[in-house]
Amino acid sequence: MENGLESTGDIRLDQAVTQWLQYDKNPKTAAAVRSMVKDKAMSELQKCFGARMEFGTAGLRAAMGPGVSRMNDLTIIQTTQGFCAYLEQCFTDLKQRGVVIGFDARANPPSGGSSKRFACLAASVFISRGVPVYLFSDITPTPYVPFTVSHLGLCAGVMVTASHNPKQDNGYKVYWANGAQIIPPHDKGIAAAIEQNLEPELNKNSEVKIVHTSVHGVGHIFVQAAFKAFDLHPPYAVEEQKDPDPEFPTVKYPNPEEGEGVLTLSFALADKEGATVILANDPDADRLAIAQKQESGQWRVFTGNELGALLGWWIFQCWKQQKDEGKASIKDVYMLSSTVSSKILRAIAVKEGFHFEETLTGFKWMGNRARELLDQGKTVLFAFEEAIGYMCSPAVLDKDGVSAAAIAGEFVSYLASKNITLSHQLRSIYEEYGYHISKNSYFICHNQDTIKGMFERLRNYDGKNSYPKECGGFAITAVRDLTTGYDSNQPDNKAVLPTSKSSQMITFTFANGGVATIRTSGTEPKIKYYTELCAAPGNSDLNQLKTELDNLVDAIVEHFYQPEKNNLTPRPE
Repeated sequence: MENGLESTGDIRLDQAVTQWLQYDKNPKTAAAVRSMVKDKAMSELQKCFGARMEFGTAGLRAAMGPGVSRMNDLTIIQTTQGFCAYLEQCFTDLKQRGVVIGFDARANPPSGGSSKRFACLAASVFISRGVPVYLFSDITPTPYVPFTVSHLGLCAGVMVTASHNPKQDNGYKVYWANGAQIIPPHDKGIAAAIEQNLEPELNKNSEVKIVHTSVHGVGHIFVQAAFKAFDLHPPYAVEEQKDPDPEFPTVKYPNPEEGEGVLTLSFALADKEGATVILANDPDADRLAIAQKQESGQWRVFTGNELGALLGWWIFQCWKQQKDEGKASIKDVYMLSSTVSSKILRAIAVKEGFHFEETLTGFKWMGNRARELLDQGKTVLFAFEEAIGYMCSPAVLDKDGVSAAAIAGEFVSYLASKNITLSHQLRSIYEEYGYHISKNSYFICHNQDTIKGMFERLRNYDGKNSYPKECGGFAITAVRDLTTGYDSNQPDNKAVLPTSKSSQMITFTFANGGVATIRTSGTEPKIKYYTELCAAPGNSDLNQLKTELDNLVDAIVEHFYQPEKNNLTPRPE
C-alpha cells in the first residue's frame, strides 16, 4: 500500500485502509489501524471497514473506535460535512439561524474519542462553513437540544450521545428545525450527502502547526516577523533555544545539519502542541533544516538535497502561477546548485524548459553567478547546496534561512490544504522527474601526503594521466578534475568551472546514472564523498535504487579510498 504498510491481500480493504490513513488525523485511531494491518488482524479490519455506519432517522449509533463502522473523529467530521451540505440545500438562511450542539459524558480513552470531542469537531465543521453554532459548554441532557432548536428558531440540532447503550458506544442524534427528530425523506437525503462529502474539509482548510528553533542563535525574532509578513500563524518557538546564548547549553553541536540530535527539544514541543512540522535555523540563521511527522508517528528529517528538490519545485510552481504582465520568458529563467549537490534541478529544468547551472561548492560562487545572470536581464528563481543552504529570492545573493523558513511555512500550509505531506510531494516530484537518491559521508585523514597520494593514484590509475574507467564493476563514462582542470565531457578536455590546485576535487559520472564527487575539506582533515543515483522517470523501485547506490558507494570506498591501506578513519556515528 502507498502508506508503507503491507497489503492485506484484499484490494477493497487496502483501498479503504489507505483512504482512512490519508484522512484520519487522530494518532490513536490511525495507530490502531496500522497495528491491525501489521498484525494481519483480518477479522477486526473487516469489522472496522466492512460497511459504513448507516445514517437513519435516529442518526448514528455505534461503538467508538477506528474505521468507517465506528464512531470516531473522522466519521464525525464526514457525517457533519454531509449534514451541513444537506442543510445548505434546505435552508437559504442557514448562515443566519445556525444550529445547536450538545453532548453527554461518554468517553473512550483507547481511541481518543469522547462525546465532548465529537461535539467540538462537529461545531468546527459548521463554523468552517460559516454556520453559527450554539455549543453547550458542558454536558447536557438530550432534551435541551430540541428545546434550544425551537426556542431560538434554529435550523437543526445535534446531540452526541448513545443514550442507554453500552459504555463503548456513542451516537449522533439529529433534530430538524421543528424541534423534533428527523423523519423520511431527510434521513436518506443526509445519508446521500455524507457519501458525497467524505474528504475532510477541516484537513483542507486547517493551518498546519509549525515549531521553530533558532538553536540559541539570532533567528527567532526574524522568523516570527517573516511569518507575520507572509500572513501565516506564528510558529511555536522552542523556549529553551529561542534567545541567543553563546554557550549553546542544550546542544552538543549547534548545527541543525546534524539532524535529530539537535532537534530533541523541538520534537518534544511539537508532540506537546500537536505540531507536525519543525523548522530549524543554525545560529546565524543562514541555513534551514526541516522535519515532518510521518504517518507512522516517526519524524523524518529531510536532507539538504531533498529540501532543494521540494523548495525548487515550489518556487517554480509559484513562478508559473504569476500573471503574464512583466513575467520573464521561461527561456530566461535559471536555477543553480553546487557541483556536490543533487542534480534534481537539472532534471526539472530539462522537462520544464528553464536553465540549470552548476557552480563550485559554496554560495560565494552561486551568489556571484546569480548576479551575473541578473545583470544580463535573466531571472534567477532559486539556488541551493546540499548543506541545507537555500537562496529563495534574488533579494539576497547568499543562503538565507529566514526567507527559506517563511517560504517553507507557506509551502507546507499549501500542502496541508490539499492533505499532502512533504514526503508525499517529494515522492511525486521524483516520480515525475526521476528519483535522485543521495548518500554523502567522509573519512578522516590527518596525513596530507596520504591524501595527495590517494588523489594522484586516481589520476594515474591505468597508467600515467589515465583516470579509472570502472569502479568495482560500475562503468565510468566521464571524469572532471577541478584540481588539474581536466574534463572529459568537454571537446578540448578543459573544465569550464574554475579550478584550484590547492584543493583536491574529482567527479566521476557512471553509466548507471550515478555521480560521485570526491573532495578534500578546506577547513577540516576530511576526504568527503558526495554520491547520487539519478534514475530516469518511471524507474520507481526505490529499494532497488538504494541498493544500487549502496553498492556503488561500497565500491568507491574499497577501490578509490582504500581506508585500511591509507589508515583512514570513517565518519563517527
